[in-house]
Amino acid sequence: MHPVPLALILLRASRWFDRQLLETLEGAGWPRLSPAQSLVFAQIQKNGVPPASLARQLGTTRQSTHELVAGLVRLDLLAVVVDPTRTGGRLVTLTDRGSALTKDARQILHDLERQLGDERANDLRRLLANFAEPPA
Repeated sequence: MHPVPLALILLRASRWFDRQLLETLEGAGWPRLSPAQSLVFAQIQKNGVPPASLARQLGTTRQSTHELVAGLVRLDLLAVVVDPTRTGGRLVTLTDRGSALTKDARQILHDLERQLGDERANDLRRLLANFAEPPA
């Protein structure tokens, strides 16, 4: 029997983390989010991100990204604001409510890492460090 491909293990692990995160957030009273919506939060930077950059980082079309962002705007988790550095530019930013959600999410993810054990989590972080930066 062949070993399970590493790529499949990593994909399943990522989905497990995301499922645990989303279920715990919902249990804490946050709106039900889809896995695609949760990926948006992983890409939002402190000062916001241009929609086209967000689409590239997510690996989706601008239209799909627009729909994801619009749904999160309706939930008052994200806002689309004027980019002060570019004429006609826009930025996707967190609202105060979105910032509170991400704070809760960080704590949940920290707790999930602790369940793995600090040594195992640190080993995984070290082994996967080369993949931490999003593709250009």
